Amino acid sequence: MTNETADLDQPVIVDRATFQAELEQLRTREKAHSREGDAIAAARRRLPMVEVGAGSALVGPNGPTTLLDAFEGRRQLIAYYFMWHGDATTAEVCEGCTFYTGQVRELSILHSRDTTFAVLCQGPYQESVRYRDFMGWDVPWYSAQESVGELLAGRHVGMFYLVCYLRSGDRVFETYSTSGRGVEAMDNSYRLLDLTVYGRQELWQDSPAGWPQTWSNPNLEESKGGHPHPYRLDGRPIAQWARLEAGRSDDAS
Repeated sequence: MTNETADLDQPVIVDRATFQAELEQLRTREKAHSREGDAIAAARRRLPMVEVGAGSALVGPNGPTTLLDAFEGRRQLIAYYFMWHGDATTAEVCEGCTFYTGQVRELSILHSRDTTFAVLCQGPYQESVRYRDFMGWDVPWYSAQESVGELLAGRHVGMFYLVCYLRSGDRVFETYSTSGRGVEAMDNSYRLLDLTVYGRQELWQDSPAGWPQTWSNPNLEESKGGHPHPYRLDGRPIAQWARLEAGRSDDAS
């Protein structure tokens, strides 16, 4: 243990029986939370749906294509709408989109359930796919720049969204969508940190006095109060640093 970690406030030390009793009390609440999540998911499966343009224009690795083609023949499609600013450098690419997209890797379970996952970037294909390749991602990637206004009808274009679609023959229907913290469905890092004693270590979290909270709320400016943005460090999305250290070119956008 370093001096730095030794100086951090910590939980009180108890015997095993006391610890187990406290854990079991919390477990009761966790089980209730899981059951409520199951009930919400059941209600989600009973939502109505709205038709969207199956022919909505996308651009993929083989050129112009459509939303229907992005299903890859499967019945369902989960699409993440990646934010994009055409004049941004690699260091300025959306840190939240980088954080969440980078955690969706193994797609075999989705495929076994007749479901495709794809990123629909809100910028041009050739420019944005270079960023995907810089990051080393292999998820299906399309540009939805031409049709994003139609596909995100009634929502603010330029924000990130997670949208679920159902294919019925040659018709496509939207069955669910979320933004904000709803896209944490793609995340495992925060889910794991939430299990630890110090959690996400962000200012907004309800933690005991003295617990480390050195990261800012995502809605705050990076420099506010001297706290770094939770997805960004030293001027870049955190995940970019490993790619640069591996020798990958930064000329990606």
